[in-house]
Amino acid sequence: MNLEKSQIDFITEIKQKVRQAQYEALKTVNVHLLNLYWEIGKSIAEKQVESWGKAVVPTLSMELQKEFPGLGGFSVTNLWLMAQFYSEYHDVENLQPLVGEISWTKHIVILNKCKSNLQHQFYILATKKFGWTKNVLIHQIENQTYEKYLLNQTNFDQTLPETIKNQASLAVKDEYTFGFLNLADEHSESQLETALINNIRGFLLEMGSQFAFIGNQYKLQVDDKEYFVDLLLYHRQLRSLVAIELKIGEFQPEYKGKMEFYLTVLNETIKLPDENDSIGIIICKEKNRTVVEYSLKSSAMPILKFAEKLKSGEKSLLLL
Repeated sequence: MNLEKSQIDFITEIKQKVRQAQYEALKTVNVHLLNLYWEIGKSIAEKQVESWGKAVVPTLSMELQKEFPGLGGFSVTNLWLMAQFYSEYHDVENLQPLVGEISWTKHIVILNKCKSNLQHQFYILATKKFGWTKNVLIHQIENQTYEKYLLNQTNFDQTLPETIKNQASLAVKDEYTFGFLNLADEHSESQLETALINNIRGFLLEMGSQFAFIGNQYKLQVDDKEYFVDLLLYHRQLRSLVAIELKIGEFQPEYKGKMEFYLTVLNETIKLPDENDSIGIIICKEKNRTVVEYSLKSSAMPILKFAEKLKSGEKSLLLL
């Protein structure tokens, strides 16, 4: 049967709607399943505190499989993974909202192969963002993608005290999207700053819930000279001033020195005695992405290298 182009387009549109509905249904099922596993894990973890969780898990497994023969996932091993799932994520503010973003099988891979909360968060977000299959996720972990990401992103490990360096890594995103500004592809740094100030609510929402706005073109006085930080924020949880420089091109090495100067002045003249050292963020526009390079006060440690492109199957991934 020969179809006209309009008929073919119509059929294609309906097929796409069916696929989208299937995806949304699977996503809903996944969220409900993970919520169930979360609650089971919570119950087992709480019984462990009462000193009888370990003894009851094999019995629980047998009873669940007997009661629900058509449902899988209630093996002794899987029940203990549910308890681990809850125990490792429940008191970590940045991880709790992410539990429904990927499938249970991928959570198992991350739980078994990753040790820190930062690793958990990185691989959950990357799996969601790039659509990694289970095998690709395993490959990325074994290829130490997270460690390579850290080497190319921040010098927090070398420059921040143990008490806040993990919080800092979680607090600052690896990518910021300012599409809500509706700027033209070609715009100046001053236009970007003005747009951010005029859309301060959207800007702070994109930066994260713990950031507070202090000012733009924030004046720093050094002897008889004045210097101006594009944007100055404060992070409540880190208790640190956050200096932001806006650049419209790619990251340049000289940006690091300028940021270090700002941070030194902020630390010595602006920050309060009970606050932590200031953090710097240099936001650079590269092609259609807004990417970030981080800088901390340190003359001995270099600021991070550029992010590198990694290959995953047929996808080229830019982890920034």
